[in-house]
Amino acid sequence: MSHTDRSLEDAVLALLDRRAPGSSVCPSDVARAVHRSGDDGWRELMEPVRRAAARLAARGQVEVTRRGTPVDPAKARGPVRIRRPSH
Repeated sequence: MSHTDRSLEDAVLALLDRRAPGSSVCPSDVARAVHRSGDDGWRELMEPVRRAAARLAARGQVEVTRRGTPVDPAKARGPVRIRRPSH
């Protein structure tokens, strides 16, 4: 796993730790948190963020949702959100 991949996973979990239980984050929030410069370079991180979320979901650390319903990250198309599992 690359340094960027690890940074993205860490950013997903850190952002969720700062949110209320049951809250979610947008992949763009994660990309912006990792990119940090003022340009649009964060956009290049959107697919890597989705892959990071999929890895975290496979480990049971997060759920990827669409319209509030958990979805398979590998099959999800369009806007998604990331949240802690709701067990």
